[in-house]
Amino acid sequence: MAHESFEDQEAADVLNEFYVAIKVDREERPDIDSVYMSVCQALTGSGGWPLTIIMTPDQKPFYAGTYLPKFSRWGSAGLLDVLTSIRKLWENEKHKLLEAGDEITGYLVKEETSVNNEGREPDKDLFLSASSLLKRSFDKKWGGFGRAPKFPMPHNLLFLLRHYFYEKDKDALLAAETTLRQMYRGGIYDHIGGGFSRYSTDEKWLVPHFEKMLYDNALLLYAYTEAFAMTGDSLYAKVSRGILRYVRDVLTDEQGGFYCGQDADSEGVEGKFYTFQKEEIEQILNGDADEFCEWFGISEQGNFEGKNIPNLIENDNYGSSSDKLEDLCKKLYDYRITRTALHTDDKILTSWNGLMIGALAKSYEVLGDAWCLDAAKNAQAFIEKNLTSEQGRLFIRYREGQAVHDGQLDDYAFYAFGLLELYEASFDIKYLHIAAEISEKMLELFYDEVQGGFYMYAHDRDKLISRPKELYDGALPSGNSVAAYVISRLYHLTGKIKWQNVLEKQISYLTQEVEKSPANYCFSLLAFQSILYPSTEIVCVSAGDSILTELQSLQRSPKPDISVILKTPLNKEALSEAAPFTADYPVPSEGSKYYVCRNGACMKPVEGMDELKGVLKSL
Repeated sequence: MAHESFEDQEAADVLNEFYVAIKVDREERPDIDSVYMSVCQALTGSGGWPLTIIMTPDQKPFYAGTYLPKFSRWGSAGLLDVLTSIRKLWENEKHKLLEAGDEITGYLVKEETSVNNEGREPDKDLFLSASSLLKRSFDKKWGGFGRAPKFPMPHNLLFLLRHYFYEKDKDALLAAETTLRQMYRGGIYDHIGGGFSRYSTDEKWLVPHFEKMLYDNALLLYAYTEAFAMTGDSLYAKVSRGILRYVRDVLTDEQGGFYCGQDADSEGVEGKFYTFQKEEIEQILNGDADEFCEWFGISEQGNFEGKNIPNLIENDNYGSSSDKLEDLCKKLYDYRITRTALHTDDKILTSWNGLMIGALAKSYEVLGDAWCLDAAKNAQAFIEKNLTSEQGRLFIRYREGQAVHDGQLDDYAFYAFGLLELYEASFDIKYLHIAAEISEKMLELFYDEVQGGFYMYAHDRDKLISRPKELYDGALPSGNSVAAYVISRLYHLTGKIKWQNVLEKQISYLTQEVEKSPANYCFSLLAFQSILYPSTEIVCVSAGDSILTELQSLQRSPKPDISVILKTPLNKEALSEAAPFTADYPVPSEGSKYYVCRNGACMKPVEGMDELKGVLKSL
């Protein structure tokens, strides 16, 4: 639509003469996108992008649509016809458009206030229902859920992995693992340069929409890392390291933040950067080309518009590889970046960076690669320096030395998520402190103390025609579900009743929506799991920091229900402030002790990692 209409002189003349045209970047202003997407869904019964809205000067919409061709065709209204008709109505029957704007605005406001907090509590039937729904739509052959196009939906996979952990549901594990493996085998994974594209256009995961996004790769990194921790399958570690390599080499700013992603097009052709003719590969790899082509399914006829997307779909030995094949991929990668170029979206978004910080911290815990922890720390320092105001408020994005737009719920919730993961990876108390501060600010700016739930944008910022609370976990988990998860983690780590009270109200609020269609709220279900299943907190009191190595080995445990707190002579005062219950645990003059707490009750301390692991095994 951008090329067909907005860059077309005839269309531009009509727009510029009779309308004020505004293009919204939905990554920079997700609140505007969310409000008017609700308008489109209410008026047309569906939504999508590009989103076209026509409204009055006071923001009240009276027309909504998605893709509009320049001229009407095949039963679809054309942009020029729509603009001409509405201009005539505005000149001759303006009152009808104003009435329509008032009506749709009133509808949105009514929808917002129609949810009442009835004090509902979730139960484990929600997990069984979600798992059942996901397994019913699971593609047993190719993995994924539903038909093409297929999206990775990493939080669905995380839920299934944890459902298996808690309930020993082997079918849930099968669905998660099949999807993780088949996505890796397909072309949605970049076998040459690492990282995942946005989604697959076919059932096999072969032909992707070639755009790569930071948030997809962050959430997938978290999912593959957790799968490795839970199963010990080295394939998941390999894929995780491929994602890490891509993020490190391509999406990392020299100051430590992470860029949004890369476009699908090169020189105006989608996928040109990623696809190869067999002849090209033969010229680059010479005598090794046959081995490479056989391994990655390269043929003369190609598998995508006469060219080849490297993949492992027909390769039954995909789980193994060799140093030689890795070297050949590197040689092809070096050729690829000189052949053509991709545009990198170099915006640095607080919310997406928060997810990547969390994924990097998780990767360090599980894989043990030290640079992952360094990268997570650097990104956190970047946000603190460049995307945080003197008043402790967050901005949405940073680019070319400028931070703009007041942070919204996702920025606070996702950043707090990353900070908590970073605390548990490093045991540096400052990250727990900042996570609590950011969460406090989140409550202050977005929380509905009457009904529960968090609004999308702050109470003291731009007023739109409605103030939504987003709950649905789509390509990204909702700010409300991540906020619930963060608050649950804060309660378990700090023991503060304040967080317990907010958590209870937030869970109650979410339950009303989740129970309608549990499989669409899988990140919310992660928060529910954290309170409906027993949790384990381990307080390690140690005379020195030398215990870190042992604790890091503990963090590689496949158990997602364990939180670890470290108390030493150096951090005991700061820790007592962040987690007051730890003040009662004396630091020994030498050595270490472990206090294992289960559902709020603590056992007598044990000494030594072997004894601790024995206790954990018995739980």
